[in-house]
Order: sequence, then structure tokens, then C-alpha cells
Amino acid sequence: MNGTAFSLFLGIVALTLVITYFASKKTKTTSDFYTADGGLTGMQNGLAIAGDYMSAASFLGIAGTIALSGFDGFFYSIGFLVAYLVVLYLVAEPLRNLGKYTMADMIAARFNDKKVRGVAALNTMAISTFYMVAQLVGAGALIKLLLGIDYIYSVLIVGILMTVYVVFGGMTATSWVQIVKAILLMLGTFIISVMVFAKFGFSFTEMFNQVKNATPLGESFLNPGNKFKDPLDTISLNLALVLGTAGLPHILIRFFTVKDAPTARKSVVYATWLIGAFYIMTIFLGFGAAAFVGQEKIVAANAAGNMAAPLLAEVLGGEFLFAFVSAVAFATILAVVAGLVLSAASAFAHDFYTHIVRKGHATEKEQMKAAKWASVGVAIISIILALFAQKLNVAFLVSLAFAVAASANLPIILLTIFWKRFNTAGAVTGMLVGLISSLVLVAISPSVWSPIEGAAILTGEAIFPLANPGIVSIPLGFLGAIIGTMLTKPSDLDKFNEILVKANTGSGLRKGA
Repeated sequence: MNGTAFSLFLGIVALTLVITYFASKKTKTTSDFYTADGGLTGMQNGLAIAGDYMSAASFLGIAGTIALSGFDGFFYSIGFLVAYLVVLYLVAEPLRNLGKYTMADMIAARFNDKKVRGVAALNTMAISTFYMVAQLVGAGALIKLLLGIDYIYSVLIVGILMTVYVVFGGMTATSWVQIVKAILLMLGTFIISVMVFAKFGFSFTEMFNQVKNATPLGESFLNPGNKFKDPLDTISLNLALVLGTAGLPHILIRFFTVKDAPTARKSVVYATWLIGAFYIMTIFLGFGAAAFVGQEKIVAANAAGNMAAPLLAEVLGGEFLFAFVSAVAFATILAVVAGLVLSAASAFAHDFYTHIVRKGHATEKEQMKAAKWASVGVAIISIILALFAQKLNVAFLVSLAFAVAASANLPIILLTIFWKRFNTAGAVTGMLVGLISSLVLVAISPSVWSPIEGAAILTGEAIFPLANPGIVSIPLGFLGAIIGTMLTKPSDLDKFNEILVKANTGSGLRKGA
């Protein structure tokens, strides 16, 4: 066991538990639990969003994919970053103005129907679980590599910690864990990037010349087509990445932690700058790992390449940097899974239990109890699923969550805000079609099926040819919403006019509402 790494891991855990302890003293009401009572500033929330978004997929998965596949790995960085333009211009302000605690609140502001809330809650829990499995896979591989703890126990450790943060500290603890993690991750990534660039003599030309000779791919390392050989699959992946962020529940609920829509927009601007700087640095992580670690060692540590960044840190800075970067990656995972657990628990407790089961009459105490038990339930389900997904690349797993979010949530959010005729039937149909189509297409895709034993989850021929379903499932989500609307009566047009004004002006809002 690496003693330095173990000490840093304990330090990270101790720091986050101290944050949770102080946050628990401030978490008394449902508003505190779900949204930190809308008390974060634009910069604080921007840091928290960045901390939530720069996940194990970004730090571990993208670095590994670039190291093993070259240019194709950078598609993830581009897609994740461009996605924030969609969030900034189309979603952030209307969502903050119309919602209260969850995405379903926003839709229910126009369609006050139990079916809408129920299906929206189902989508949130499905997407959050999908995303969480990716983080737990990364955590399991990381702790196994660093501390020698078996994968199963590694996943259990992270699962228990993330549950503690949410159950006791709610959104306040989750936000501050994400802020601390964002600062540490940016620091660690910057240090490695400078060290890599120094190895290349601070010359981009030298860097490109060396990496194209450092891998078995040769000059093709710098060209597209090494990983994504089908152009249609590449388009499908990028559609999911660019549009998916605007439908991710754990990102959307962050806009309820600020006082008003202008602050929500500032949050996105801060987050975009931070995330942009980080994704630029993933080039140095991936290229550095390819040149100085080597494909054979990366694959030996983890077949999917998830350990490329920590191994690069070890080569460049020895045991201490390796331990520091691994501990930061661990903090990254803890912060993201806490946000995911909170989004899923909020959907169950606020949307399903409070508004459907109790018909809006649950007391504060009952809501808090339901949210905490939901957190435990979501954590258990995610841990079980993560135990079966050990061999999958975490960037790939997250891209699937993005596809589901883009197919099931984004069409409904946009049509709720911008289409006058849109109605309850259209909202329910669109969400269900988007969710079911994306999950079914993934289940019959090469991501799950492969004729080569051990290359995927199951052995056999895939029915659907694309690894990412976005190019089919996203249009189906919109189509389901449109057809469901056109075959039923129009919505209350006066209600749409009211929503349009409120979405753009925030009329009638109060802090934390």
C-alpha cells in the first residue's frame, strides 16, 4: 500500500467530513437540503458546477481515451465544453425562474399533473444512476490501483461516503465539497500540464512530433478515426454530449442554489471558463500519458485506460505527485456522486413522494426523511450496478447518460418554454419515448454486445450498429413530444403566456423559491 497516497486519501475524506459536519448544522429545512436555501453566489455556484461537471469521465476517462486513441479522445472534451453554450443561452435562466427544487418543478409550473412529475422523477433517477455508475467504476479502479483494496470494497467505500454527505449535509455540504474538489482538480491538472509541456520543451511542434512516434498508432494518432471509425457514430456521440448537459438533473438543480436568474447565468459563465481551461489541459494529460507512460502500461493498469492520468503523474513527479493526483481524482468522484445522489433523492422525495403519494401535503419532517431514505436507496442500486461494469471506460459510460438526458429531458424543457401548443400528453409521451428509446438502443448496441468474448458486457452480435444512440433517440424524444401533443387537446394558452413572462423575467420569485 502507498503510504503517502493513503495519508492524502484520509486527508481528503477528513476534510469532506468536516465540511459535512458544519453543513449539517445549517441543513434544517427542505429548502436547505435541496438548494442550500438559494444562498450561493455566482462564483461559488460556478465553481460548484465545474466541480460537479469535471467528473471521473473528464479526468480519468478522457485522459485515457486520448492516450490510447489519440485525436478521437478529444471529441469528449469538445462536446462537454460546447454543451455549456446550450445551457447558458437556452436553459439556465428559464429553469431558475420557473423551478424550485427539481427539473420537474419547472415542467409542473406549466403542466400541473401527477403524470408529468412522476415521469420526470423517473428520468432523473435513471440518468443519475447511469452517471453514478461511471463515477463508481472510476473510483473502484483508482483505489484498487493505489491502495491495493479490492474493487468491490473500493466501490463500497465511495458509496458509503457519498451517502453520508447527502444524508447529513444536503446541498450545502455537496456544494462545498464540489468547490474544494474543483480547486484541487484544476491545481493538479495545471501542475501535470506544465510538467508535460516542459518535457516537450514548451513547443507544440515538438509535442506533436513526439506523440505521433510514441504509440503503436504512429502518425494516425493525430488523425480522427482510431476509436470512432463510423462517422455516423461520431456525430451521434457529439450530439449527445452537446445537448445532454442541458438535460442532466444534477447540473440543472445547481441553478436553484442561487438567488435569481442573473446569478444563475453568472454561474454558467464562471463554470464555462473553468471547464474550458480544464478541457484544454486534457490534451497534455492524454499526450503526456501516451508519450511517457506508454500504451502497454496504461492498459495493464486498467484495460479501458482509466488510470492514464495517475500513472502519468507518477512518471513525472514520483510517488508524491502520483498520490496527490490520485487523491484529487478520488475527491472528484466523491463530489460528483454526492451531487448525483442528491438529484435522484430530490426527484424521489420532492416529486414522487411529496406531490404524488402525499398529494402535496407532506410535512417538512416527512419530506426530509423521504429524501434521506431515497439517498440510501439510490446509493445501493448504483453500487450494485457498478460491480458489473468494472471493465467499461468511464467516459463512455457518461456519454450514455448524456444521450439519455438529451433524449428524455431536453426536448421537454425546450418545448415547455417555447411551444405554445405543447401539453401534458406531449410532455409525458416525449419523456417516455426519449428514455425508453435511448435505453433500448444502448441495450442492443455494440456497447453491450460484441462477438469477441470479454470485449463487451455480453457476447453476441449487436442489433443496433451505433455505440451511442443520440442521433436516433434525441429526434425520437422530440417526435414523441410533438406527436403526443398533436393527437390531444392544446394546452391552456393563457398559462403559456404566463409561463413565458415568468421564464424571461422571473416575475413573482423570491429568494430560494
